[in-house]
Amino acid sequence: MQALLSLATQYGIALVFIGTFATRLGAPVPGSAVLVVAGGLVMAGQLGAAATLAAAVAGNLLGDAVWFYAGRRYGYRVMRLLCKVSLSPDTCVRRSESLITDWGGISLLAAKFVPGVSVVAAPMAGALRMPLRRFVAFDTLASLAWSALFLALGFVFGNQIQAVLDAMAGAGAIGAALLLALLALWLGSRWWRRRALQRSLSMPRISVEELLELLTEDPAPVILDVRGDAGAELQPQRIPGAISVRLQDLEQFVSQLPRDREVVLYCDCPNEISAARAASVLSARGIARARPLAGGLEAWLAAQPVQPAQG
Repeated sequence: MQALLSLATQYGIALVFIGTFATRLGAPVPGSAVLVVAGGLVMAGQLGAAATLAAAVAGNLLGDAVWFYAGRRYGYRVMRLLCKVSLSPDTCVRRSESLITDWGGISLLAAKFVPGVSVVAAPMAGALRMPLRRFVAFDTLASLAWSALFLALGFVFGNQIQAVLDAMAGAGAIGAALLLALLALWLGSRWWRRRALQRSLSMPRISVEELLELLTEDPAPVILDVRGDAGAELQPQRIPGAISVRLQDLEQFVSQLPRDREVVLYCDCPNEISAARAASVLSARGIARARPLAGGLEAWLAAQPVQPAQG
């Protein structure tokens, strides 16, 4: 452990850059914790404040630039990929859509502090064609604010952090094991929250094949597209006959739905989370035959032709 701490002191600036860069790329690295520790080392005079802040900002900008370019080049597919490997895959697309569409460039600042969204905000901005200069300006401001906050926390509590580091160094292997245990606990808590969300929204799904059968019957099912505005803009296609309804407007739309027909809901997000939420809302309002489409729009696109979204 003492060797590890010596390495952190010797190469602290590089480790700050690598830690923040990895965090922005989406790796399960607690970048904020890295900066808090770095702030403690700054207070102790073992790292330079300006160089540490510059390294953190550079790591942020470079990581975000990679995903901004990917979003600009590959669009919504990048968000789906990121959310599938994210620790919060079920909400990151929906929350990032809301932030970018509602707040524009300033959303890049807010996204830095929203778990599960910080990685997705940059590619979402790229996919939505935010001008490069605007992205760089707001992302630089966001990176400065985020980095300065956690470095300042480490600086303020530098004495306590240094005491913890000294204790861990003295503990040797025990300290290393404790550090690994804390990291495992953090990852485990994120995984547990994800599983709890999935369990709370577990319900029967309808497959594409089942939906095709229902579409041949009379009356045909009601199909609701509950994707967000940004998702519909990035993927301007929908299942033929689908009605676009934003998730936040669904309760006002319930009165227009027939009680004697199947209602199929779809989105374009991991685990059909938005469609499952919408189905839960409908079920609570007396629409008992509401089911999410398994695989969402992506599954339908793989099997059927689509029509452009209208209205």
